[in-house]
Amino acid sequence: MAENDIIHDPKGGIARLLEIMRRLRDPETGCPWDIEQTFATIAPYTIEEAYEVADAIERQAWDELRGELGDLLFQSVFHAQMASEAGMFDFDDVANTMSDKMVARHPHVFGDESREKSAEQQTRDWETIKAAERAGKNQAGALDGVAVHLPALTRAVKLQKRAARVGFDWPDTSHVLDKVQEEIGELVEAREMGDPAAIKDEFGDLLFVMANLARHWDIDPEEALRGANAKFTRRFEGIEARLAAEGRTPKDSDLAEMDALWDAVKVEERTKK
Repeated sequence: MAENDIIHDPKGGIARLLEIMRRLRDPETGCPWDIEQTFATIAPYTIEEAYEVADAIERQAWDELRGELGDLLFQSVFHAQMASEAGMFDFDDVANTMSDKMVARHPHVFGDESREKSAEQQTRDWETIKAAERAGKNQAGALDGVAVHLPALTRAVKLQKRAARVGFDWPDTSHVLDKVQEEIGELVEAREMGDPAAIKDEFGDLLFVMANLARHWDIDPEEALRGANAKFTRRFEGIEARLAAEGRTPKDSDLAEMDALWDAVKVEERTKK
C-alpha cells in the first residue's frame, strides 16, 4: 500500500500510526514542531498522558479511555521514531523487548513452571526475576533502578519496599507511628528556629515517613491523596454552590462563614451515604 494510502486508511492500525509519525518527523516535509522535539522535550508529555489515562480510569470515563490510551501509545511511537533516526532502535525493537520480558517473567504461563501458585508466591517469583534482571544490568544496590522521576510519594514507597527486602524495615507500625511523632516534633522545632531550609528538609522527612506508614497499612499514598484532593474539591464546590444560591462568591464571604458551610456540606455527604 502506498504511503499516502495507509495514512488515510481508517483501519491501518499500528502501521498507519508509525508511518504518520515518520512523516511528521521528515526533515524536509514534516511538521516543524515535531522535527524540533527531543527525548527530553517529549518526556513531560509522556508523563502527562500516562496521568490522563489514570484519570479516565479513576472517573470510569470509558468513552474517553480509548483516546487517552491512543495518546499514550503515540508517545511511545514518538520516542521510538526519534531513536530510529538516531540508529538506536525502532518500534519493533521496543515491542520485541517487552515481549521477551513478559515471556521471561511468566515461566508459569510460557514455560515449564506450574501455574499452581498463590498470588503471593507469583509476586515473590516476579521480584526474584526482576532482581536477576537488575543484576544483569550491573544494578547491584538494593535501590538501583527505582525511577527518579516517579511521583515522589510513589517513589518513596518503592524505595522503602526495596530496603525492606534486605531487612531494613520496622517490624510493626507502632515504630512508624513513633517516627511520625518524632518528625512532627522536628518540623515544629525547625519552624520555631525560622530556618527555611531546615523546615523544608523536615517537611520532606515527615512526608517520607507518612509514605512508610501507608506502606505498612497497605495504602497507596498517591491514591489516598487523590481521594483527599477530590474530597476537598467536592466540598469547596459545595461552599461555592451555597454562596451562588445567594448571588455571592467566596470573595463575598469570610472564613467563619465558609467554615460553617464546609461543615454543612460534610453533614450532607454523610446523610447521603
